[in-house]
Amino acid sequence: MGYPDQRFDVNLSILFTELPLLERPAAAAAAGFTAVELWWPWIETPTPPQAELDALKKALDDAGTQLVGLNFYAGQLPGPDRGALSVPGEESDRFRANIEVAADFAASVGCTALNALYGNRVEGADPQAQDALALENLVLAARAADRVGAILLVETLNKPESPLYPLVSAPAAIEVVDKVNAATGLGNAKFLLDPYHLSMNGEDLSQVIKAYAAKTGHVQIADNPGRGAPGTGDLPLERLLDELKDAGYAGWVGLEYKPGERPSADSFDWLPPSARAAG
Repeated sequence: MGYPDQRFDVNLSILFTELPLLERPAAAAAAGFTAVELWWPWIETPTPPQAELDALKKALDDAGTQLVGLNFYAGQLPGPDRGALSVPGEESDRFRANIEVAADFAASVGCTALNALYGNRVEGADPQAQDALALENLVLAARAADRVGAILLVETLNKPESPLYPLVSAPAAIEVVDKVNAATGLGNAKFLLDPYHLSMNGEDLSQVIKAYAAKTGHVQIADNPGRGAPGTGDLPLERLLDELKDAGYAGWVGLEYKPGERPSADSFDWLPPSARAAG
């Protein structure tokens, strides 16, 4: 049990950001990891030139790293945005334009999890209309994910850092997951469980795991307070991951923490080198 018993991947949108995007897969590999994940790397466009997609695929392949998670276009992230799919007008259109691009890229690199960030509440917009738009777009995304053999992830964030984001509890995200699955009949919408966000919301983490492990498609971790590496805060992450495993979760655990002032490569001392390569 414990950390060596998990399948870890490195989120290259929060770790190794001191390097250009195309150098990050090799840096993760040099640190001993064989699996990585990414937020949508092109924050300015949902439809980057094919040459840029090809270059990222080559960087992943050359490094021998497997992409195991990818966000759909989510607006300015990092930045003020928390997704685009429930934002009426241009942002929703951009999300739709991205759906097949992201799904096709995922298929090209064998990535089987696509994360769709819900988006913030918009001043002056009817929350019910935003939720109806969200469901419409999530159904499209779930069908595209299914076409390439992937799951669709719906994530809970935390209210202190994302006050306009409506999914700030595990039950709120699960409700959306269930609605998408009911609408598509595909069953490929899953919960993205992140103990950092859930703990910031004051949720009982063991209870969440017990209730929703069966609906969980991906896990991301950071410690709290500070969103640093495991061991820098108070969360019993090793125990929580064991609880997830005991509850039947056998998927990836994404390292989505801030390395602090040190280089990213120096932030993995909590994890034995022998436990970094995913079998």
